[in-house]
Amino acid sequence: METEIKAEKKKLEAQLAEISTNSSRNPGENTASFPNFGDAEDENAAEVTTFSNNLTLERTLETGLRDADKALASIADGKYGICKYCHKEIDEKRLRARPTSSSCIDCKKKLTLES
Repeated sequence: METEIKAEKKKLEAQLAEISTNSSRNPGENTASFPNFGDAEDENAAEVTTFSNNLTLERTLETGLRDADKALASIADGKYGICKYCHKEIDEKRLRARPTSSSCIDCKKKLTLES
């Protein structure tokens, strides 16, 4: 799984680099780039729409990167595949579907129902 997680992390970093730059004020954080399509009114509207979409995508990609980093840390600690809530093993099928999972299906269902 480590290889898959590292590959996913690399892909997420590349996608993030396409729409943002590293924050100079907060290392490890990114700032979505504001596109420049031109000065016409419709181009300005497209810039705002694209920027808004990029902000949402940036948050999603950053979350994915954090999950990948946590999964890699749990591999290094020998705790990979153990649910952080009930401390039971996470089913292999779940880890294959989502290698960065930190919770078993039962705990995830409980958390989703409580939200």
